[in-house]
Amino acid sequence: MKNFLLAATLCALPAFAHHGWSEYDQEKPLTLTGKVAESGYEHPHGHIALETPGKTWRVVLAPPSRMQARGLPREDIKVGATVTVVAYANRGKPDEARAERITVGGKTVELR
Repeated sequence: MKNFLLAATLCALPAFAHHGWSEYDQEKPLTLTGKVAESGYEHPHGHIALETPGKTWRVVLAPPSRMQARGLPREDIKVGATVTVVAYANRGKPDEARAERITVGGKTVELR
């Protein structure tokens, strides 16, 4: 029984760590353009550090499987790439935003 409870608890941890859209101010969309300074293409969500004039944003992207399925492979968001995101600022973390869509290399991909 202890092993079962331990396994159930461990399986539930990612659900607690996962955040939804409620943390982000969807009433005020931002359009951010800049250079990718850091790129992560891992679960549960990809992310980039986006250097914009005056500020570097941590932009939360979609899960890698969704980005891949919609035509945004890892190579497109490599360090040094110029991208534009339409995103929403995190209400509690002033340097974080979550992207609704991303444009890179002339291609726009819906992430939500």
